Amino acid sequence: MTKIAVFGAGSWGTAFSLVLADAGNDVTLWARREQVADSINDAHENGDYLPGVELPPTISATTDAEQAAAGADVVVLSVPSQTLRENLTEWAPILPSSATLVSLMKGVELGTLMRMSEVIHEVTGAGAERIAVISGPNLAREIARREPAASVVACADEEAAKRLQKLTHGPAFRPYTSVDVLGCEIGGAYKNVVGLAVGMAVGLGFGDNTTASVITRGLAETNRLAMAQGANPLTLMGLAGLGDLVATCSSPLSRNRTFGERLGQGMTAAEIYATTRQVAEGAKSCKSLLALARRNDVDAPIAEAVDAVIDGRMTAQDMVNSFIARDTKAELA
Repeated sequence: MTKIAVFGAGSWGTAFSLVLADAGNDVTLWARREQVADSINDAHENGDYLPGVELPPTISATTDAEQAAAGADVVVLSVPSQTLRENLTEWAPILPSSATLVSLMKGVELGTLMRMSEVIHEVTGAGAERIAVISGPNLAREIARREPAASVVACADEEAAKRLQKLTHGPAFRPYTSVDVLGCEIGGAYKNVVGLAVGMAVGLGFGDNTTASVITRGLAETNRLAMAQGANPLTLMGLAGLGDLVATCSSPLSRNRTFGERLGQGMTAAEIYATTRQVAEGAKSCKSLLALARRNDVDAPIAEAVDAVIDGRMTAQDMVNSFIARDTKAELA
């Protein structure tokens, strides 16, 4: 059995641990809180994040990062994107020097505008052949229920991606490989911002025409930014692009869509933060993605409007009105 450490025992880290265990691996979860680790070890359930989901005995948990990392062939990182640098700076000295480092995170770091794979490289010094990302339409609760799903394992080293593909291919989880790390990361991060915009439209009471329009224009916006940085445009048409976007924008299980709905219903971002421990990555990353778009001279009206709503400079209704009032142009311009 391959030893895999998963740093982050939230809903996605726990659900992905289940994928890894089902594929025949020995998984150790690092949890920040003792209560979560005890629940996983004693009750074989993460009662705080995935209540009712039974975890197999091949998944154990600890609050000791060094214990979690010891002997791991693969280290999976599943913490909020804006805390990655701080956490990884602490963990870097204890990570096995040959371990493949896998990002499940979907965000762009505030300030540096780095993607998560870039933060991992800068903090750990690991080469591109040791850094991978996994991205796709993977809502944690559905993955934990073992509903059929697919995803993309991306690494600059195709052979490394294939090794990870084998380690994650299980009864209900089908991974595909890619070498387009950039495209997968931009698709994964930007879909959260679009999900917020769609959620706001739903919260305002608008129907399928409106949401389909926002999703489609959101995909175009994502594609512009990804291609400006050298991504393969076909990546954005695949699981890590369109697939992830559809899941996030269509499902009430999506944190970002739910966050957006509450904004559309009149709550402020601060009020929403106060009512949940779950992180809506788009609410944090919209500012960094907007800055990244501006740095690459890419038009990003959805990111701009979402950032304004999050900051309280615009209402959700104003956002929708601003989309309609924009100058008309050719669709493929």
